[in-house]
Amino acid sequence: MNAQAPIQFDRTTGVLEGANPWERLAAVALLAGSKVSSLFAHRGYNMCANLLRKTLPERDIAIKLNDDAVFAFPYGDGYWSKLLNRSFKYEDELELLFRDSADIDYTLLDCGANYGYWSVLVSSRPFGSRKAIAIEPSSLNFAKLSNNANINAGRFDVMHCAIGATRGMARLSGTKHEAFSIAGGTAAHGEVVPVLALDDLLDDGVIAANGKYLIKLDVEGVEIEAIKGGARLLQGDAVIMCEEHGNDPHHTVSRYILEQTPLKLIAHDPVSDRFEILTELSLLDRIKVASNVGYNVFGTASAFWEDRFHRMNANASRRVH
Repeated sequence: MNAQAPIQFDRTTGVLEGANPWERLAAVALLAGSKVSSLFAHRGYNMCANLLRKTLPERDIAIKLNDDAVFAFPYGDGYWSKLLNRSFKYEDELELLFRDSADIDYTLLDCGANYGYWSVLVSSRPFGSRKAIAIEPSSLNFAKLSNNANINAGRFDVMHCAIGATRGMARLSGTKHEAFSIAGGTAAHGEVVPVLALDDLLDDGVIAANGKYLIKLDVEGVEIEAIKGGARLLQGDAVIMCEEHGNDPHHTVSRYILEQTPLKLIAHDPVSDRFEILTELSLLDRIKVASNVGYNVFGTASAFWEDRFHRMNANASRRVH
């Protein structure tokens, strides 16, 4: 961790504390860049922010997401600095589900947790103080993930491994912290990491077969393998949340869920603000409007969770945005 105390930013009030004049100016630029690039699905924002970051001292910023959640990352990081824009919503469709599930005794399996954004939020009071297990293969990311667990009183668990089809070892590839992958992990360079299947979490006693689970699979190209490795877990009260890449016109992950698994495929339609059960994939052609963006789809075989999606639709007209 950096020796220098982190900059503090409160998303509720917009107050920035502990920054020097240059860091304050950088915050203005990062905020303005997010607002302008939001008109173009934030295309180019990450690259520009990361260039700006090179001019800044190495230092963390700790963002207060709500009264019981703090999320820290290196100041100027292109992926996460959009949080300085208080109107920016990160994976809105996931937040809808997590907020609606605050009264449910479930566990979040945060696979490909990165720095632990969703584990920090789900384990906070406004989200029901739910149990979370954050799973991350990259050692560099895992250090930052562990720091976020520590600054939030160690209230969620962390595991240093990748999620795949079977137990074993694999090699990470990639240069961006948000896109490390074991897909095609036979490259000569890259960190060698342990791999677990979702069902191994049952066999190893990490989780119980009779629990309720929301499973975020942000596993960068191995979503189908991860689903295969969770066949037993997904027979129970579980929902998988998988990223559909905007640049995939074939909707590969959704097609697999729909055609090759017993799970019902669900997507959030931003036009109607409803979660729709899909019997074919044409709705995704309309939803996936930006090639540089990921879109989350859901899969479940659980009557309990299917009913919760129906309830969210009934409450959609009263939802506060």
